[in-house]
This record gives sequence, structure tokens and C-alpha cells, in this order.
Amino acid sequence: MTTATPSIRIALVEDDRHFANTLRCFFQLAETVNCAVVFPTAEDALREVPSLAPEVLLVDINLPQMSGVELVARLKVTCPAVLCVILTMYEETALIFDALKAGACGYLLKRTPPQEIVAAIQQVRAGGSPMSPQIARHVVSFFHTSRANDSGLEILTEREREVLALLSKGFMYKRIADQLHISLDTVRFHLRKIYEKLQVHSRAEATMKYHGRQVEE
Repeated sequence: MTTATPSIRIALVEDDRHFANTLRCFFQLAETVNCAVVFPTAEDALREVPSLAPEVLLVDINLPQMSGVELVARLKVTCPAVLCVILTMYEETALIFDALKAGACGYLLKRTPPQEIVAAIQQVRAGGSPMSPQIARHVVSFFHTSRANDSGLEILTEREREVLALLSKGFMYKRIADQLHISLDTVRFHLRKIYEKLQVHSRAEATMKYHGRQVEE
């Protein structure tokens, strides 16, 4: 007599209630996964995931305040055993690499059929890194294209460009947060990513790159 394989404990971070409910209903019909909870915000997930300890966390990127990418980065510090898979509608190259660098081990588009999402969850637990075909093509194309130009601005996400534009106007962090309706911590997170991508170490250097000027030694 064979023993049934335990279902994979998962959780979903998704603010689109209709999409979340539809996906969770499908998971309830599947024997291989068990969706314990749906978190509508990254803050809720950050608070509850440590005690819930899901094996796999499906994370949207565009969440009300803290982004899904920042959530993944923080969870990889506090809960390194949780396997995070991005599940989003966004397929910009910069976002893909931001998510992977933050610690995501997979990147799926929301138009992925539910049965393929379940298969991807199984693949993740088995040690794989599933990606939607369109995402894999973006990754391959990135390495086939020519090097970014000297400014490096094109590798910034849209939100990072918005933050940098306000920074270059002399806005302080709190004013940037108020202007973009995001938290102060999120502003700091975006700035760390901007400095890393542009290979700069100060507001002045970042501003000069934004305006297309080379920083003098």
C-alpha cells in the first residue's frame, strides 16, 4: 500500500480579490497543493509568514504599499527556507532581474493556466526555477543584446525612474514618499537599487547620471 504524498503548503500575496479567489478555488480542487491563506498586502505577509511557514509563497509585484520584490528581499532574510515565486502581469526585463536578485526562485505571468502554476509549484519544491516562456525569452534576450549605454538609466524600473527624477529635483525622502504615495522604507529600498544599478554612492552622483553628465574623479 502506497502512502499519498503530502500536499505542498502554499500562500498567496495578491491584492486582486477576484484573481486570488479564483486561483484559490482551483487550488482547493488540486490534490498536490494546499493554499493556507491569501495576503492582500506585503505587510500582512511579512508579519504572518514566519509563523505560518508555507513551503512556497506566490507573490504579486504591484501591491498597495510595499512591493512584492521588496517583500521577497525581506523574507529571504527572515525566512530563508520559504520559496518565493513571482506571479504577476509585469514582464519588464528590469523587474524580472530585480525579483530574481531579491531571491525569487521563479517568475510566472498571471495568464499562466492554473494547472501550469500548480506544476510550477511542484517544480520549485523539487529544486527548479520555473519561468513563463515569455519571461525566459526576456532573460535570454537580455544576454543577447548589446551592453547598456553609459548612463545605465534604461535598466531602472519605472518606479525607480520616478524616485530618481524627484531626487534630482532636490526632494527629501519623506517628500518623495508623499509624492508617490509610498512608505519611507520603500523609498529607501528603491534608492538602494538605483545606487546599485547606476554604480553610484551618493545623491549627487545619481543626479549627475540622471542629467547625463559624467561624474568627475
